[in-house]
Amino acid sequence: MAQAGENGIDPAATVVAPTAEAAELQARINALREELMALNERMKAISAALQRPPSR
Repeated sequence: MAQAGENGIDPAATVVAPTAEAAELQARINALREELMALNERMKAISAALQRPPSR
């Protein structure tokens, strides 16, 4: 088990917690990018449909 430093703070925990948080944030960023790409494709499809002449 990691030992606390002189000031009572565990140096390993000081690094691990932000690293884990960064990994979670990166995963969320990747998920949001994928959602934005899907939204962009839907917007393109809607735009193309709106530019077609109406069918009779």
